[in-house]
Amino acid sequence: MKNALVIDLEHWYSNEFLIDYLPPEKVDQDLEAVKPILDLLDKYNLRVTFCVLGTFAERHPELVKYIHEKGHEIQSHAYSHKTLHELGKDAFEDEIIKSVNLLESITGEKPIGFRAPSFSIDNSTKWAFEVLGKYGFKYDSSIFPIKTMLYGEPKAPVNIYRPSKDNVTKNDPNGNIIEFPMTVLNFGINFPLAGGFYLRVLPLWFLIFGIKYINKKRPAIVYIHPWETYPKTPRLKLPLFSRFVAYYGINSSLLKLEGLLKEFHFTNIKEILDNSCSQAYLKP
Repeated sequence: MKNALVIDLEHWYSNEFLIDYLPPEKVDQDLEAVKPILDLLDKYNLRVTFCVLGTFAERHPELVKYIHEKGHEIQSHAYSHKTLHELGKDAFEDEIIKSVNLLESITGEKPIGFRAPSFSIDNSTKWAFEVLGKYGFKYDSSIFPIKTMLYGEPKAPVNIYRPSKDNVTKNDPNGNIIEFPMTVLNFGINFPLAGGFYLRVLPLWFLIFGIKYINKKRPAIVYIHPWETYPKTPRLKLPLFSRFVAYYGINSSLLKLEGLLKEFHFTNIKEILDNSCSQAYLKP
C-alpha cells in the first residue's frame, strides 16, 4: 500500500510555540533547510505533496516552481499561517484567493488540495469547506482525530471521508470536499503518529509498527517541516515545555524519515485519492 508524504513548506518561525519569543530580525534559512529533503526524495525517486504557505511562496517562487517541475504536488497552506479561528470566514476567503492566485502564477496550475495552518479546521470553522469548494479545491487534509491544546476533532473519522457541512465529524456521501484526516492509532483513544513533533519524538521502530498496523486498513500520512530536519534551525530561549515540543529530535529526524522511506512506499495525496482502491471513499 502507498502512503502519503507531505512536506510543509513554511518558515522556521511559523512554529506556534515561537510566536511570543521571536526576535525583530529573523535569519532566513528556508532554502538551506529544504535542500536535504529534496535530495532525499530524489534518492528514492519520490514525488510527494508540498504544502506551501503563501508567504513562503512569495519569498521563494523559484523554489516552488522547481519543486513543481520535478513532479511534486503543490498544495495550499493558506497565506499567513494564522489559524482559521484567528482569521474568521471572510479573512480566510481573502487568504485562499491570495494563495490560489499566487501558486497558480508560479506553477501554472490551481491547487486542488489544502492543509489549514495548525490543523485548524474543526466544527467551529466548518465554514472552511464552503470556501474551499468555492475556489475549486477537491480535498482537504486538516482534520486531526485527536484533541490537543492547539487543535483536533477527536470524534472525526480516521478513514478518508466527505465531511458534512453541518458536522465535520460526520460523513456526507454527497459532500463536495474529500477529507484525508491525519493519521492516528487507536488504543482505546486515538494516538497521533508519524508527523511533525510525533515523528521527532517517537522511536523509528514504533513508527514502523504503527504504519504497518494502519496499512492493514488504510493509507497513512507522514508529514514534516524542513525546519524540523535541519540541525541549524535557530534555537530561541523558550520555556521548558515549548522548547521540548519545538526542538526535540531535530538533529535525527532526517535519518528517521529516511528510515520510513526505506520501509514503505510513499507518494503524493492526489495519487492516493485517484487510486482505484480509494474509490469507495471518493464517489459521491
